[in-house]
Amino acid sequence: MDTLDKFDVAILTQLQADARLTNAELAQRVGLSAAPCWRRVRALEEAGFIKGYHAEIDRHRIGLGVLAFVRLDVVRTSGPLTLETEEAIRKIPEVVSCHYISGSGTFELQVVTRDLDSFAQFARNVLLNLPNVKDVQTSFSLGEIKASAALPLAHLLRPGQGNGYNR
Repeated sequence: MDTLDKFDVAILTQLQADARLTNAELAQRVGLSAAPCWRRVRALEEAGFIKGYHAEIDRHRIGLGVLAFVRLDVVRTSGPLTLETEEAIRKIPEVVSCHYISGSGTFELQVVTRDLDSFAQFARNVLLNLPNVKDVQTSFSLGEIKASAALPLAHLLRPGQGNGYNR
């Protein structure tokens, strides 16, 4: 499966909005019958377009009130030391995402903790003790304007192809 048609894009769009849709509901929304819709979903999963299905949990409701953006700069950006740093970051539950970045710094982390005191303790005990770390800079979220894991998909449709689903 190298290319996606309007039905595939519609399926991805609908599943991003609500992955708990039954196959019958999904098929109705994208304009297919149930069997072809099910086959397309399975093909999208097998081809790696759909990586999994997850529950979106409200971090505030589970007591994680602080979201910090942490920029880590490392001493060396290649070789075994960087791999060691990456592996250490992957093992930290409070780090919910990590990216290599351009500009100043090497890694940009999103970190969640209960409160500022627990973040301060986390920074002292964990972040500053990561291997190869040279500098740590932190910014705190003062409020979320938009938080979505949904990816834009319109670029997958050729002009005039239509969206393949009813809004």
